[in-house]
Amino acid sequence: METKNAKKRSTFNLLCVIKKSKLLKNGEAPIFVRITVNKQITDLSIQGSILPELWSQAKERSKGKDHAALELNHYIESVKSRLFQIHRELEVDGKTITAQIIKDIFLGNKVSDEKEKTLVEVHSDHNERCRKLLNVEYAASTIYKFDASLNFLKAFMKQELNREDIPLNQINEDFIRRYELYLKTERGCGNNSAIKHLKIFKKVIRIALANDWIQKNPFVTVKFRQDEVHVEFLTMEELTTIMNKEIVNKRLAQIRDVFIFCSFTGLAFVDVKGLTKEHIVKGNNGKAWIRKPRQKTNNMCNIPLLQIPQNILAKYEDSKECELRGELLPVPTNQKMNAYLKEIADICGINKRLTTHCARHRILPFCL
Repeated sequence: METKNAKKRSTFNLLCVIKKSKLLKNGEAPIFVRITVNKQITDLSIQGSILPELWSQAKERSKGKDHAALELNHYIESVKSRLFQIHRELEVDGKTITAQIIKDIFLGNKVSDEKEKTLVEVHSDHNERCRKLLNVEYAASTIYKFDASLNFLKAFMKQELNREDIPLNQINEDFIRRYELYLKTERGCGNNSAIKHLKIFKKVIRIALANDWIQKNPFVTVKFRQDEVHVEFLTMEELTTIMNKEIVNKRLAQIRDVFIFCSFTGLAFVDVKGLTKEHIVKGNNGKAWIRKPRQKTNNMCNIPLLQIPQNILAKYEDSKECELRGELLPVPTNQKMNAYLKEIADICGINKRLTTHCARHRILPFCL
C-alpha cells in the first residue's frame, strides 16, 4: 500500500517480506515490514516467523488456513495498521516523516523533539559564515557562487518538488540526479558548470555529516566526470604582433597594456586589478618582484618583475585614473576587458578568442 502527499510529492509504502537469508534453527524465515518514506528504507522485525514454503509474497501473508496462520495474518495486518496510523498522525501534526521515525515510534523508542536540520537552513548558514570571511578566506566571486547555488536549489525544489525546503535526511541520490538534470536543462549549465554547483551542494552535505545531522551520505554513489576544457593560448609570434601593433584608441591601448602585463607575470585579471605599490618589492639582488596573495586562494605569489611589465607600470606612474583608484594599472571590469580584447584580436588579425584567462596561461614559460 502507498499513500501520497500531493503538496510535497512524498511517498509512504509498507511491504511485508520474509528474509530467507536469515533462517532460524527451526527452518523458519523471520518476517519484516519494510517501511519506505521518500525512497528511504528501513526494515522492522515483527518478531514473527514462517516456513518459506508457507509464505505468499504476492499477498504478503501466510498461505495457511489453520488457527496459527490466521493469527499470524491478523497480527501482520495489525502491525501495518499501526504503522499507517503513526504516519497519518505525523502528517496531520505537520512533523517530519522518515522511515526511521515511524519505526522508532512503533517500537516506543524516544524520538527527538529537536527540529531537524534542512537543506536551505544549513546552506544559508554556510553562506553567511563564508560572507564573514570575505576578503579573508573567500573572494567576492566565490561568495556570489555560493549564493547562486543556494538560489538554484531553492528554485529547483519549488519547480520540481513544489516545496520551499527539505529535511537533510530526505535527500538521496535521486534528488541529486534530478537537481543535476535541472541545472543542465532548466538553467542551461554545461556539464562542468553543473558540477561546480553540485560540489557546493556536496560541501553542505559534508557539513551535515560532520555535525551528525545526517547519518548517510547521499553523494556516496554519485560520481562527477568533468569535460576536458581546451584553453586558448597565444604563440610568442602572436603576442609580439599585439605588442607591436600601433593602436590609436587610448582605451584599447590601455587594455593591450594590461593584457601584456598579465601575460608576462602570469597574474589573474582580478589580481592585476588589485595591484598596488605595496605589492612591488625588491629582492636580495635588488631586482623588482611582485609579492601578492592570490585573491582566489590567498596563496602568496612571488613573481619576478621582468622588463616589459616594468615598462608598462612606469607608463602609468603619473596616471590620474590609477592614482584615484589606488591601483597601478587602469584595469576595467572583466566584461569590458574581454569585449575590448575581442576588438584587439580583430585589429591584429588573430583568429582566436582573446580573453583575460588565456593571458595568464600563456607566455611566462617563454620569458623565464
